[in-house]
Amino acid sequence: MKYLFIHQNFPGQYYHIVCHLLANPKNDVVFISEPNANAITGVRRVSYQMPKGETEGVHPNARDYDLAARRAAAVAAAAENLRNLGFVPDIIIGHHGWGELLNLVDVWPGVPILGYFEFYYRTAGQDVNFDEEFPLSIDRFARIRAMNVVNLLALSLEQHGQTPTAWQLSRYPEWAQSQIKVLPEGARLETCKPDPDAHKEVLRINDFEIGPKDKLVTYVARNLEPYRGFHVIMRALPEMLRARPDLKVVLVGGNDVSYGARLANGTWRAHFEAELAGKYDKSRVLMPGQVPYHTYVKLLQRSDAHVYLTYPFVVSWSLREALAAGCAIVGGDVEPVRELIQSGQTGILVPPLDPRGLAMAVLDVLEDTKKARKLRVSARKWAEKHLDMKDHIAAFEARVAELIG
Repeated sequence: MKYLFIHQNFPGQYYHIVCHLLANPKNDVVFISEPNANAITGVRRVSYQMPKGETEGVHPNARDYDLAARRAAAVAAAAENLRNLGFVPDIIIGHHGWGELLNLVDVWPGVPILGYFEFYYRTAGQDVNFDEEFPLSIDRFARIRAMNVVNLLALSLEQHGQTPTAWQLSRYPEWAQSQIKVLPEGARLETCKPDPDAHKEVLRINDFEIGPKDKLVTYVARNLEPYRGFHVIMRALPEMLRARPDLKVVLVGGNDVSYGARLANGTWRAHFEAELAGKYDKSRVLMPGQVPYHTYVKLLQRSDAHVYLTYPFVVSWSLREALAAGCAIVGGDVEPVRELIQSGQTGILVPPLDPRGLAMAVLDVLEDTKKARKLRVSARKWAEKHLDMKDHIAAFEARVAELIG
């Protein structure tokens, strides 16, 4: 089989699929992306340079599409070089978010495309104006709708789509949903798993120590920002730390912005640290930035209560991995999270923008060891049933087989 993958940030969410395919020497895997330092032995990489989008004379609402169209052209040019060298893929797989796949039907007519449809933007009922603290004015609504241009052009290709959750599928217009199939994503259960010895030793991160008798609350996001509830857990810190002198908290995440608005000056972390200055014991709170994967897994395994917060938006991989690691999860009660967590069974769900409600729920999990143990066992069992990476890969391969006949 000849597979062509496209994702601007190699390997994107295709790492596990690609590694599995390479285990079969009969598979030929080619990947088009922007240059980066990531590498997977056996993948033939083809790079394209990130094009510069226009700003002068281009309406602000059209700038995303201007850049997407330039990406589409650059990827098509790389694809034409492959075609001229004799490469014809059996299937093309990629993420539709950046427009890279839009012209490939013209390079290889008849070759099926399986495209990742991640999110359909709307001005109501999901992330926009969910949080009244950070309102978006009506004059920005046209910009939100314009962010669906690539989505809609991808649908106009009349190819094949995938998305990882039923909630994400439900965000797309009803007329489009028949093109998109839910292929749930998984976790590596052999790596993200409970460690019964995690509490027996001191866990050190930089100069921060979590001892065997300490209670540990963890929180993970790609970046520390309101979309992932960073402001909520920050405001919950004073009450949690006052109630438990034995409590330590690790908030993992970078200082950039993945989703939502940037501050004009500074980072969200600095903003909320300034807001809460003097209100909590900073010596018991660590914000290490983004950490190595093995450190992240150890934190999940050692966690006594893991906090997961988000607006109604795409859920993070970290939530799946926290379930697999058997964390006692306190999560925000929004629809996409409810698809993975059953409150009272595999986690506790609380109002997502309520710092005091979050603090009380976390303290309850820390105090009620019987409840916490039940949550951890149930989370792992649910992950074993629903999140096994082997099942995800098998379903993906079955979909590919279906498309290529």
